[in-house]
Amino acid sequence: MTKLFTNIKIKDMDLKNRIVMAPMCMYSSNDNGHVNEWHYIHYATRAIGGVGLILLEATAVEKRGRISNRDLGIWDDSHVEGLAKIVDECKKHGAKVGIQLGHAGRKSETDSKKIIAPSSIPFDDQSPTPNEMDRNDIKKVIQAFKKGAERAHKAGFDVIEIHGAHGYLINQFLSPLANHRKDKYGGNLKNRTRFLKEIIQEVRTVWPISKPLIVRVSAEDYVEDGNHPEDLVEQLNIVKDEGVDIINVSSGAVVPAKITTYPGYQINFADIIKKGVNLPVIGGGLIKAPEMAEEILGNERADLIFLGRELLRNPYWPLEAAKKLNHDIDWPIPYERSKK
Repeated sequence: MTKLFTNIKIKDMDLKNRIVMAPMCMYSSNDNGHVNEWHYIHYATRAIGGVGLILLEATAVEKRGRISNRDLGIWDDSHVEGLAKIVDECKKHGAKVGIQLGHAGRKSETDSKKIIAPSSIPFDDQSPTPNEMDRNDIKKVIQAFKKGAERAHKAGFDVIEIHGAHGYLINQFLSPLANHRKDKYGGNLKNRTRFLKEIIQEVRTVWPISKPLIVRVSAEDYVEDGNHPEDLVEQLNIVKDEGVDIINVSSGAVVPAKITTYPGYQINFADIIKKGVNLPVIGGGLIKAPEMAEEILGNERADLIFLGRELLRNPYWPLEAAKKLNHDIDWPIPYERSKK
């Protein structure tokens, strides 16, 4: 029995394998943020291909919180119907489905409204300067995450992922590189974690306790004065008892920085957080070979493996991985003739 193809149950979510499709923006909606035919085909194809857990792309809880004008949204009740159709179709093929709730903050490239951030610091020299959020802005965004979670539950998602990584709004609060506030939401590590903590608290008032909740983090800022894995361990230990069940470990992107990448370059971060926070973790980073995924799981450096670009190149990677690992799994009946 290979570890990659063993099931794992976290609360009411029972996954058939440890393969997770990472959230990846498709930039395929229009300005209204609704699902269209591209999204149905894209996600259902990965379910047919054998992915255990599909995490939808960063889905904006506010219109001004989109990364681009073509991102999916969950800021309005009208978004629920399309999202529910994705969920239903993927579940027909044996996958569980989650949604990543996000807000871009200062990294929003939309042209709809003035961008916001914890501090009036642009991402880089080419980026606009955001408005520093006041207390009303903070309360409004927290409530937007809550409403997004409520809509996600109505759409039938198995899990929510709160996007606290890649330099977007929550990550901006967490990192001292982007958060220079002098109030209770800035300064020391505990204060910088407060925004995330309050979001989780509000989300848990509408997201059933029987359903798991993921937090995705950038465990390394790649700048000396930024956050490092040990800082994230401390921040996650502050929030985990508010109802967090899984940590999805990524890295970078809160400020421009040089990052040396290679297959599995983020797994050490996942290992540190797994040991320091004592929660299941999803690890990944340019993983292509199923043997590498098996090693990571077998040595308990992560509990699940996320794949991004590899699943864009090959939506049937799980089927091929099982064959390479000599593990027999059921293929979709229309494809069985190609199994051997």
